[in-house]
Amino acid sequence: MYQLALASLPAQTDDGLRDACGNDPTQFCEWVYDQTSNETLASITAWAVDRPLRIVIIVLAAWVLSRVLGRAIEHFGERLTDDKKNETLQEFRHGRAGRFMIDEQSEQRTIARTETLTSVLSSAASMTVWSIAALVVLGEVGISLAPLIAGAGIAGVAIGFGAQTVVRDFLTGFFMLVEDQYGVGDVIDVGEVSGTVERVTLRTTVLRDVTGNVWHVPNGEISRVGNMSQLWSRAVLDIDVAYDTDLRYAQGIIQRVADEVWQDEEFDGGDIIDPPEVWGIENM
Repeated sequence: MYQLALASLPAQTDDGLRDACGNDPTQFCEWVYDQTSNETLASITAWAVDRPLRIVIIVLAAWVLSRVLGRAIEHFGERLTDDKKNETLQEFRHGRAGRFMIDEQSEQRTIARTETLTSVLSSAASMTVWSIAALVVLGEVGISLAPLIAGAGIAGVAIGFGAQTVVRDFLTGFFMLVEDQYGVGDVIDVGEVSGTVERVTLRTTVLRDVTGNVWHVPNGEISRVGNMSQLWSRAVLDIDVAYDTDLRYAQGIIQRVADEVWQDEEFDGGDIIDPPEVWGIENM
């Protein structure tokens, strides 16, 4: 009888601890129950102190992780745009233009690309971190996550089918910014329309053509891009002369005047980066 009583004592203790702190008791709740042997006090303490403390820790961890990811993404965006810019400039400097300099417009374009990329990536990372933190907090409160996850999955599939074009526009715009295909101020040809880029977002590109019309082109519909002004562009001038003109003499004058303009930095501010060439007769 004595041995049987000793064997039943831990079982009674486990039942009381389970009633007070649940099937998976925390150390704090278990400590309160061991000190007081009061199921109600241990249960209230676990509900008022232990669970809010874990929620605060989860929120704090999510905030720290969001900040760290934001800094990392910002650094990554700066490195990405700088590397792309340096790569393009190196390829350009290997050519014939030796007086090319990065102007203020190019710097502003790089800054705008960096801000756009880092803003999008930071928002996506922050949304992911806080969504996971919210699910963990709901689990701590005692709400079953299975119905929520199932409902979110069904809603995600429905939204995905209904917003395929929007997702395609955003993905195309993102890679367009990463690859620096064009930017504000560039003259581009996207197939059906061409003109000067006035605004670029992740979803649309706004162009103004030579007649003044403004075109809003979804990025997902742009299958090819011809950039006619990235880093440099070529200006072809057709100069008419009379039929009885000495062509060699005329070409010599045109070449001399063009070279004088090219060497006069006060006139063009160094915008003419290659020596002009006279190619010859274009047509009659």
